[in-house]
This record gives sequence, C-alpha cells and structure tokens, in this order.
Amino acid sequence: MSKRNFDALTLLINSLSKAEKRNFKLFASRTKSSENSKFLLLFNFLDKHEAFDEEKFLTRHAEIKKIQLSNLKAHLYKLVLQSLRPLHVSDIDLHIREQLDFATILFNKCLYAQSKKLLDKAKSMSIRYERNTLLFEVMELEKLLLTKLIKTNIEEPVFELISQSNEVLDKINNINTFKDLSLKLYSFYLKIGFIRNDKDFEVVSSFMHSTLPKFKESKLCFEEKIHLYNALSGYHFFIQDLQRGYSYAQKWVNLYLDEPDRQISNTENYLKAINNLLVAQSKLSLFSGFKRTLALFQQVVANKKINKTKNIDLLIFKYQSTSLINKFFILGDFKGGVDIIPDIARELDDKRVFLDTHYVLIFYYKFACMYFGNDQYEHAVFWLNEILNSKDVDLRSDVLVFSRILNIISHYEMDNSDLMEYNVRSTYRFLLKKGDFHLYQKAIIKFLRKMPRMKDAELKGAFLDLKSELIPLTNNIYEKRSFIYFDIISWLESKIEGRTVQEVIREKASGLLDQEIELDM
Repeated sequence: MSKRNFDALTLLINSLSKAEKRNFKLFASRTKSSENSKFLLLFNFLDKHEAFDEEKFLTRHAEIKKIQLSNLKAHLYKLVLQSLRPLHVSDIDLHIREQLDFATILFNKCLYAQSKKLLDKAKSMSIRYERNTLLFEVMELEKLLLTKLIKTNIEEPVFELISQSNEVLDKINNINTFKDLSLKLYSFYLKIGFIRNDKDFEVVSSFMHSTLPKFKESKLCFEEKIHLYNALSGYHFFIQDLQRGYSYAQKWVNLYLDEPDRQISNTENYLKAINNLLVAQSKLSLFSGFKRTLALFQQVVANKKINKTKNIDLLIFKYQSTSLINKFFILGDFKGGVDIIPDIARELDDKRVFLDTHYVLIFYYKFACMYFGNDQYEHAVFWLNEILNSKDVDLRSDVLVFSRILNIISHYEMDNSDLMEYNVRSTYRFLLKKGDFHLYQKAIIKFLRKMPRMKDAELKGAFLDLKSELIPLTNNIYEKRSFIYFDIISWLESKIEGRTVQEVIREKASGLLDQEIELDM
C-alpha cells in the first residue's frame, strides 16, 4: 500500500470541492495586493499537486524567497479556512455560533435590543436541535443582557434564566460523562480488543459503574440518550455480552427513527448508531435484521437532504464497506467477498491519510480472512503482512495475535514448513510478551509446533484431537472471544471431512438462516 506524506495545507486544499476552490479564488482576489497574488500562486501550485515540492515551487516562482514560505503557507491556510466559513454556515452548529458571534458584536456596541433579537434566534435553534453546550453559551450572554435591558422587576426573569441554565448544565454534565465513558472504553478496546480475563473485566466494569451518574432514562433528553446508548452498547460489546449490546444499539437507532428530523441535523451520530447495530447483528448472525438495517443505511446514503461533507463521505465508506464484507462472512460466501475487496482496497488506499490506523488494520484483517476462506492463501498472507509490519505495535494486540496465528496456518496450507517453524517460535515469544497466552492460543501453538513433523496418516487424528480440545472453550466467557477472530473449528472440520472451509461455513450459515426464517414465521 502507498506510504505518501502530506502536509496540512496540501491536505486542506486537496479536500476542497470545485465550488470551494472557485470561491477561494474570488475571496482571495478581493484586493489586488502583491501578498494576495503570492497566496494565489501557492494555492494554484498546490491545487495541481498531491504533495508539496518546495524546490519545484521556488524554482518556478523566483519572486518568492524560501524564507517567506513558512509564513506564506500559514497565512494561506488561515485564508482558506476563512473562505470556507460562509459556505458552511448551513451547518446547524456553525449557524448558531454565527448568530452568537453577531450578538456578541452588537452587545459590545451597546446595541442591546438588536443583540437580544439575534440571541433569541440562537437560543431557539439551540433548543430545537438540542445543542446544549451552545445553548449554555447563549444563556451566559443572555444573563449579561438582562442587566442592560430590564431596569425594574428583574428578579423573576433572573431566577427563571438561572433555573434554565442550571438544567442545561446538568444535561451537559451528563452528556460529557457519557462521552468520556465511551472514549475511555474505546481506548481500552483499541489496546486489547475484547476483555481477556477477570482482571480486564474488573477494571472495565469498575470504571463503568463508578463513572455512570445516577439518572432516570425516561427523563433524559435526546442528546443525553444518544451518548448513553453509545456508551452502553460499547461496554456490552467490550465484555462480549453481545445480546445486550445489540439491544442498546437498537434503542440508539430507534431514537432517530422516532424523530426523523434528527437524522438530518445529526447525521454523523445517526450513521454511527446504524453501524453499531449492523456490527451487533453480524456478530449474532441475525441476517434478516442485518439486511433491514443495511437497507436503512442505504436510505441515509441516498437522502439528498443530508449534507454530504467529506467527513460524512468517509464514514459512509468505512461503514458501508465493512457491512458489505460482513454480509459475505455471515453468508459464508468467500468467493463473493473477495470479488469486492480490490475496489474497497483501492478506495482505502486513497483515503488512508484520513483514516485512523485501527480501522485500517481491521480492514486488512477482514481482507485476509476473506481470502483465506476462499483458499487464496498468498493473498491472505499479503494482507496479514500489512498488519504484522505495522509500526503501531501497541494497537489492537488481539488483532496482531490472531494475525500471527492465521499467518502460520496460511503457510501450512501453502506447504511452507520452514516459515511455519520460524513463525511459530516468533508467535510464541510474542504471546508471552503480550501476556495473551490463553488456553486457545496454547492449544493451537502446541498443535502448530508438531504439524511440520507429522506424517499424513497422523494428521486427521491430530485435527480431531485439537477440535475436541477447542470445542469446550467456545462456552468459556474469556476464551470464546478467540473464535470471533478466526473460525478455527470450521477450518478443522474442513480438514477432517476433506472439504473446503467455504463449504463448511456456508453450510452452517445456511442452517442459521433457516432457523431465523422459522423464528420469523
């Protein structure tokens, strides 16, 4: 995959649409100063290049000295942002802030009645769209205005405003607590993946219950609920209580289904809610519900009322691509899955600079598993090496562990016995270092160590023995997480029965779908 470097200014200019670029040129050309012409020279150069070649630019534009370049780039960056603000004022938060800024300017000019008029608009919008943090800022200025506009009988409006601001502050505190909880849980998850043992559970559970404030769910506002359900679904996924995680993800989506206007004003969070539900349904193999939720996601994508910012487009790519891959995993259709990987991989490479490393690694692992399931082991090893060569060694140690295990098994399938032995020793040391040496890993490493020296006649018995050793672990609260990463039972069954792993998994998937259809009926 490409390893391109970008500076902030180049990234910003490359992210602009044609309309935004045209608007900037008009914005920057308002005055005919020599400084503005230099800005435009640099802008036009960067607009035509994916990365900034300083030498090439200075050679082409001798009137600009190297010593000027740093300041020129800094001022151009600021100028581009200034040109963008009027274009994005339709964004609810920006629009409220604009009204609040104008009200502040008018207040400072002693035009208190005019300031109050704009402040009332900002307050109305903040209440309508539940932008509580902005609403609190509006109320702080409103308190100052009260002393300027009301000369007598001030007590009642003052007490009312104080009561309102305290109520909003309570909501903000709850929202911040729920947000902080989600972020902390996510940071745990990024480091280790699903909980591994009693110690992990104790740390996470203790943090969760000591952090959650007392609340009555029915009394919470919409914004409080979306952050609460985000935290609770994340927590239950983390501790592998998938059913309860699914329940909270469904409640999160239902909030938006009950209030469709919120889907437009809070699209990013709505997409996250749908994605959480899709992840839960895929892990629980609830294919009928998964299809319905995927259709709901496509409705959002097709909705022309939604402002498709670069950020929203990136989320759509991440969630849509992940869900399409998961659909083929649920169905056990690895052939169909590998057919869509090249297009996703190309777009992933194009967007790599905007994506967090964690999400990229998850994509790579899914690609590897899909190719493995389709008996394309060289392709699987290619994507596994992308993970194993990653510099972020402290990120998702669970993915790194299972990438190593899948890598060894792939080399076994390719008859690379020498590489197998080296990788088994390396993985053994890695597991000891990471403290992630559980019964599942011990059984597989022990088995893989012996495999290169086994005769063909011994293999079937060895596969049967390993399967018998692993089956009980599927019900162990901490060991069962391992089977989420790689369905080794189906691989063992394919070896025992002389079938492809795709045939085994597809047969199981078909059985699960039949059960689901019967339950629906």
